[in-house]
Amino acid sequence: MSYEVIVLGGGIGGLTIAALLSARGVNVCLFERDSQTGGCVANFEHLGYTFEPTTGVYEGWEQGGIYERIFTELPVPAPHVRRVSPSYIVRLPDGNDVAIGESTEQFERNLTEVFPECADAAHSFYLDLARAEVFDSPPKPLATFLVDTSPRFRSFINAQLQTLIQCSSAQCGFAEAAAVLMGPRRGVFAMIGGAQALADSLGKAIRTSGGTIRLNSPVLRLAYAADGSPVGVDLLSGERVLATRAIISNLTVWDTYGKLIGLSHTPSHVSASLKALHGWSAYLMFLAMDEAATSRLSADRILAMCHNEPGSNDESPPAQFMFAASPDWDKRAPDGKRAVTVWSWTAAEEWFAFHEDHAQHEHMDQRCLEKFWTLIHAAMPELGDGIEVIETATPQNFYERTRRKLGMVGHPFAGPANERGDSYLTIFPNVFMVGDTVSSSAGISSVSADAFALANRITGKKP
Repeated sequence: MSYEVIVLGGGIGGLTIAALLSARGVNVCLFERDSQTGGCVANFEHLGYTFEPTTGVYEGWEQGGIYERIFTELPVPAPHVRRVSPSYIVRLPDGNDVAIGESTEQFERNLTEVFPECADAAHSFYLDLARAEVFDSPPKPLATFLVDTSPRFRSFINAQLQTLIQCSSAQCGFAEAAAVLMGPRRGVFAMIGGAQALADSLGKAIRTSGGTIRLNSPVLRLAYAADGSPVGVDLLSGERVLATRAIISNLTVWDTYGKLIGLSHTPSHVSASLKALHGWSAYLMFLAMDEAATSRLSADRILAMCHNEPGSNDESPPAQFMFAASPDWDKRAPDGKRAVTVWSWTAAEEWFAFHEDHAQHEHMDQRCLEKFWTLIHAAMPELGDGIEVIETATPQNFYERTRRKLGMVGHPFAGPANERGDSYLTIFPNVFMVGDTVSSSAGISSVSADAFALANRITGKKP
């Protein structure tokens, strides 16, 4: 059996490009090892709750944004979204809140009140970020623009960078920081059903356009011709499927080379660069919250900063968490309750090292649960006894669900994206990559935008 294009993996990147290519008349087949699409953003349903394994806010849905461009081409309606404001609140360790939202006057007043020790420098910093979105920004580390600000303000900036793009101001470029920090200032959106709704809409679009989705179909490796060129894929079932035009991997960059392309076909310099990349995974707590407790919160999403632990450094996952409650207009819980996801970064390797049996994993899970349960109540005392734990998810759960290396999610440290915007390229001219580990920036909207660019490249459509 053969198709023009084979897509491997049903995450948002794979679904987006398969939907676009199918809508443009390309014969596409998407293979997904799981029984449903969505990948890392697939909802978790338990005890009458539907939990979203993300922070619950998304960019790219504004007029003229990437999703308007995508769904204009597709034969299905886009998911229902609503703009949310504030985008989120940053709660400092001293209990002060900074609302990140669209009101410039309110935000500036907030900065002055919370950071009186460097208010002028804080305002100047955000003015520089705003200019960077319009003009070419200087190629300098972000940290050089923070030298006149206080340690408290720098921690406030670092908390957002670490949460959104997994790096600190010392590791981040000014242009990237401008995009990440100013995006939520312009407003973000929530989706009914969460990112799973986006995955479902894209999957429906693929089928409506005549494309094929094969669930429960693990791909083993690329299939090669006698001259060493990739011609298709071999499935775990033993079936070989050919691709006459392109093969697109929605696996991580590590798994694309390590599992799909194969170590014997991967040049040594590529292997070396991949070994130098490291990523974080996520530890999630799924909570039930009483509506009464919800009424005491100043926002549905609170990025709570905690004091750094002794011995932490720039490559250590930050001691902070994002508390994200489902919107009141999106029913995901029994009456009188709200579904809440608490998201925190964790060192992926620690969850897989030296575990002789499952009991050690359960012990680590329990330790993390107790740690963050204490942090949540310390940082958000207004919750009182209005929350309870339903379940947790660890890097091992991410691995079991998606088979991603060590359950890693998001950008690797010093990720493979480059200035030319062609991070989807591999060592083979007909094999491409999409997804969070190779996207040009952070977030689902960037994954979709890169998939849109690759669809244009494959079909020869001008942007």
